Amino acid sequence: MQTAALLVSALLFGGMVLYSFGFATFILAAFPADLARTAIRRAFPHFYVFVLVTSAVAAAFLWPSDRVSATLLAIIAITTIPTRQFLMPAINRATDSGAKALFDKLHKLSVFITISHMVMTGVVLARFV
Repeated sequence: MQTAALLVSALLFGGMVLYSFGFATFILAAFPADLARTAIRRAFPHFYVFVLVTSAVAAAFLWPSDRVSATLLAIIAITTIPTRQFLMPAINRATDSGAKALFDKLHKLSVFITISHMVMTGVVLARFV
């Protein structure tokens, strides 16, 4: 179980970093704004499902042996739900309505949440040492 937990936690961390900083940055730089926005809107719901599932699976694997790490991963899973279901649509509505200040505020919140998830996953990975 420890090896599976380590691998799933590493997948979560690497996936979040790659998706957030690699994929999104590439799409925004490589394509015209309208196409990039459409691609990002279609991709990020899948990103959040990935985060939800991998963090929940890793939490389940760790629960018997490390309740602190399991709790951190469960927090990631739980907080991903409102981020995907409410925050992401609010960001899209702000973009569509031209509410730049609201978009900036909501986007910064989503970045803060994602970076917090990365930090928590990093703590979990560090606990394996």
